Amino acid sequence: MFKAILLEQGADGKTIARLSDIEDAALPEADVRVGVQWSSLNYKDALAITGRSPIVRKWPMVPGIDFAGVIEHSDHPCWKAGDKVVLTGFGVGEGHWGGLAQRAAVRGDWLVALPAGFDAKHAMAVGTAGFTAMLCLLALERHGLKPGDGEVLVTGASGGVGSVAVALLASLGYRVVASTGRLEETDYLKSLGAESVIDRATLSAPGKPLARERWAGVVDSVGSHTLANACAATRENGAVAACGLAQGMDFPATVAPFILRGVTLYGINSVTVAHGPREEAWARIVRDMPMDKLDAMTQVVRLDEVLDIAPRFLDGQVRGRLVVDTSAA
Repeated sequence: MFKAILLEQGADGKTIARLSDIEDAALPEADVRVGVQWSSLNYKDALAITGRSPIVRKWPMVPGIDFAGVIEHSDHPCWKAGDKVVLTGFGVGEGHWGGLAQRAAVRGDWLVALPAGFDAKHAMAVGTAGFTAMLCLLALERHGLKPGDGEVLVTGASGGVGSVAVALLASLGYRVVASTGRLEETDYLKSLGAESVIDRATLSAPGKPLARERWAGVVDSVGSHTLANACAATRENGAVAACGLAQGMDFPATVAPFILRGVTLYGINSVTVAHGPREEAWARIVRDMPMDKLDAMTQVVRLDEVLDIAPRFLDGQVRGRLVVDTSAA
């Protein structure tokens, strides 16, 4: 028996979310069973729990798109009982039971070893959000972006992806401009390394096809008009890494930045990254993530607090990373 957040669909189609006691036999069939020590609350998790977006593809569902823990049983050739592992993505919490639970059964191919130098709590302080931020950074680096090239914009900067992106970029010497709808978080963002902070309102309304060239690179977790305006103000041959849709899934832009300035737009999919690039990203996180800044952006919550926090998360009332102690329920 273990505790988990369980999502069910009511007769009216609405999501019913509750903290439940679940029998081990109810776990999905898989070749590895993990004792989950830490998970995290991400934007996608909050959407699933509240039912505000059709994230869940199979009912009932245990949400949680990432977790870190210790293998309890393995039929997979790469893993044995006692191994410390991390999982992000691969549809857990959407089509396969996820990590907001004390136990999970998953495919061993989805796992990576807990990075040396990290414990499970810090791995989830990074979590899917930080992993995605690093994939954005790697895309910009492959494009050729270097410290000293100019300002790098991070949108949704006070959220999980944004906070990690700000800290990573600043630690590597980039001049980071953080965009947020909560200017009261200015001191927080500057403590992570942002050189300056701008109001998201300057980017979130419909804009011009081309704006004054400003950004050498962009990490965008917002989408919609914000992404369109970021592209419009990106410098010649600059690059934008898009990884989220907090403002919306639409992209009300023109081709002008791409055909007149040679701007490149990289789409970042953190869900199905292959094992090799996945390990590369985690190795870079271990190398480049300032641990003091990671701790400063992290709040620990109990598993039994997740249901109350999820709506506040979507309403923009939470900053940084929320790490979930699954033992506390």
